[in-house]
Parts: sequence; C-alpha cells; structure tokens
Amino acid sequence: MAERSSGILMHITSIPSPYGIGTFGIEAYNFVDFLEKSGQKYWQILPVGPTSYGDSPYMSFSSFAGNPYFIDLDLLAEDGLLSIEDYKNIDFGDDNKVDYGKIFVNKMPVLKVAYENGKNKYKEQILKFKEDNKEWLEDYSLYMAVKNEFGLKPWHEWDEDIKLREESALKKYKEKLKYEIEYWNFLQYLFFQQWINLKTYANEKGIKIIGDIPIYVANDSADTWANNEIFLLDERNSPTKVAGCPPDAFSSTGQLWGNPLYNWEVLEKRGFDWWIERIGGNIKLYDVIRIDHFRGFESFWSIPYGDKTAENGKWVKGPGMKLFNAIRKEIGEVNIIAEDLGFLTEDTIQLREDSGYPGMKVLQFAFDPREESDYLPHNYNKNCVVYTGTHDNDTINGWLETVDKTDLNLAINYLKLTEEEGYNWGFIRGAWSSVGDLAIAQMQDFLGLGSEARMNIPSTLGGNWQWRVKKEKLTDDLANRIYDMTMLYGR
Repeated sequence: MAERSSGILMHITSIPSPYGIGTFGIEAYNFVDFLEKSGQKYWQILPVGPTSYGDSPYMSFSSFAGNPYFIDLDLLAEDGLLSIEDYKNIDFGDDNKVDYGKIFVNKMPVLKVAYENGKNKYKEQILKFKEDNKEWLEDYSLYMAVKNEFGLKPWHEWDEDIKLREESALKKYKEKLKYEIEYWNFLQYLFFQQWINLKTYANEKGIKIIGDIPIYVANDSADTWANNEIFLLDERNSPTKVAGCPPDAFSSTGQLWGNPLYNWEVLEKRGFDWWIERIGGNIKLYDVIRIDHFRGFESFWSIPYGDKTAENGKWVKGPGMKLFNAIRKEIGEVNIIAEDLGFLTEDTIQLREDSGYPGMKVLQFAFDPREESDYLPHNYNKNCVVYTGTHDNDTINGWLETVDKTDLNLAINYLKLTEEEGYNWGFIRGAWSSVGDLAIAQMQDFLGLGSEARMNIPSTLGGNWQWRVKKEKLTDDLANRIYDMTMLYGR
C-alpha cells in the first residue's frame, strides 16, 4: 500500500437499492463507477458476515460466511432463479434507513424460492463450491439449520447432545435437516458468486477493496460451536473468560464485550491453523484487511465470565509476532491495516512496527488542546492510514456540532476551516494533504451530512448500522470535486 492514494468508506448496507438494504446489484456497480470518476483507488467496507441480534457487522454467526441480505434479487431474476413477481410487492422497508427486522422476515422467504428454482440448475457449481470451502461451510450450514430448528436460540441453549457436538447428534441432525443445510450452502454459493463478480469489476477499474475483520468472534457463532478447543471454554462449552476493555476516561467500569477469548496456547501448538484459515478466507474476499483491535494480539483484557462489568479483568499477553510470522510463512505477505486506536503501550507500538503494518490516524481525535496529539497531521509518518473519522465516529458535521469549543477552535485554526469551502471539506483536505500513504473519508463526510447519518454509536444497541445514501446524491459534480482534491494532493 506504499503508493500514495485515497478511498471512500461506505458499507454495502448503505448502497442505494429499492429493496430495503444495499446489495451486490446494479447500484453497487454504479458506486464503483462513482469511485473511479472520483479518482479513488480504495473502497473500504465493514465486515460482511451474517449479522445477528443487534445487527452489528462486528457480531456475526461466522467469521467465514457472507451475509445473505446482500444477495441481489434482480441479479437472481436475470439468472432465472426468481421472477419479478416473487418480490416486487414485498415491503422491505424504505430507502432512508435499513429496517433489519423487515429484511429478515421478508427477504429470507424470497431467497428460499430462489433455492427451489436453482438447486438443480447449479448442482455442479454448488458441489464444487462446497468442496472448495468445506473447512468452514459444513459447520456453518449445519449450525444455521440447527439454530432455526431450535427457534433461533443461541447454541449454548440447544439440547445437550448437539450443543456438545456428540457424534450421534451430528449424524442425526445432518440427516434430519438435509434440506435446510443445502439451503444455507446455496445462499453462500450465491453470496460468493455475486461478491466476487463485483470485486472483480472494481479491481479491473483499479479499485481495491479494504475489508474489515473483528479480532474476536461472537459467542453465538459457528466458529465457537465448531472449534471449542481454541477458545477458553469449560467442559460444558461455556466461556470461562471473555473480552472487553479496562475502565478508562470514557467508562468508569470499562467495556464488557462478552466475546469468548482465544486459547492462544492451544492455537500456538496447532500452528495457529484457525487464524491462518481465517486470513486465507478473507484474502479471497478483500485486497486489504483491516484488523480491528490490533492491540489484543499484544495483550488482551481478560474478564471472568459472568461479571457484570469489566472492572475485575486483567491484562494477559497475546501471541504477538508469532501469529503474524506463522501467517506470513503459510500465506505470504498479506496487506493488513492495524487498527491501533486508543491508548497504546510501548509493547503494542513495537508489535505494530515489527509487523510493518500501517496503523490508523483519525483526524477527529487530533484536537484536544490539553496534549500534543499523535493524530495531528504534522506528527504522522508515511506508513499510516489517515481517516477523517471511522464508522464509530460521528460525521464531521455532527462532531462540529457537539465538540468542546476549545477543540473546535483548534480544528478551525489548524485546518484553516471556512464556511465557504465547507468545514467537512476542510477536514477531508487535512487528511488528503497529509503525508500518510492512504487517506480515507466516510461517504457521509463528502456529502456534508450531520449526526442523523452516523453509522454507529459504540456501546449502544439498536438504531445503528442503518444509514443509506440517496442515489441522486452521488452526482458527477461531487465526483469531480473529489477528483480535483485527489489530484491536487497527488493521491
């Protein structure tokens, strides 16, 4: 990623479409064309795994599978798997915000129709897909079929025999739920087929995809259920320790994320096989991988399971460079961005430097006048990725409304913000003109939107991950303005 360049952050869910949520259809291709017109070399998205309760892409039923919500119905109609009648009068929600409840209730039955129409038509292709992805697909599809059988309950509330994966139970459910299992296989086949076609289109236009993987997996996931050895679980497969963050200035009780922690000792003995497989799976999906919470590989906060807050946790050493050396040895060099935001110890900085991966700089964090900030552009080195803000930040215009007056004055003074240019454009200029190799801004910031367009408010449940862009806002004028700034600063 050493070549000076820039990109736009916008998740698949935010793409325009008449069917309630962004998909891999025509509007996604139009967005790639918009990126090309804008002179961009990168499109950054959030994790694409199947989402669960709360709709967060960072809490998925699988680290390997794709979200069936993104499968485009018009493309299925073109392939003869659906007729327009199958879905044209269905309420998928409006085009302002994603209504995940409606998508879940109304889109999945339409995909069932596509399965009925396509299971024989694509028999050979699906067999090959299953063979190519058997390491994870078999467990995932069985897990989803059993989950539906148990009324969507998390796997630790299933009957004891299948919860603990007893041989006889696995055999029983594979036979009993054969039809359902094949349906979930089919959805993955469609997801990967549509996504790879879109990614290929972007790559041919010189645009690379930056994907995003959470460091931890959800407790209620096929990963935890099928790979219990590599997590800190007891003999009944309940977590013994879970992930989070210690108390700090933002939260007096810390953050309790609740994800099961890895048993790094076992993973190391196994040559980090699961992680190598995970990264290998993700480089099929993306050109660059941003790994969330990179510091967790150096040390992680370990909280006793059952605690109501993160206060009683303690720091435990992670695998460090041993993991990344194993990945390099097995896969070769992978383009990785290390999400290294927050308080960093010297050991974490050392790990990032030893790995050679670029870290992240977020411009919104730069303007606290009480301290000299690493996030101010004059302190950057080239090997970093500069963001105006991430999916966890407010939009620039939202931030300007709510930020402390002294921080705001410093930002205005430092970036020479003017109303004539637009404060949001002044921020983007600050990122684009910096020495960082790669600069990225959210689509919301190019559009000058306020807090109503914010993607996520961390530590809140509901109302997040819903923002969608209006098709008519992606104009040639906007593309030209982005292009001019990109050329001006040699990106």
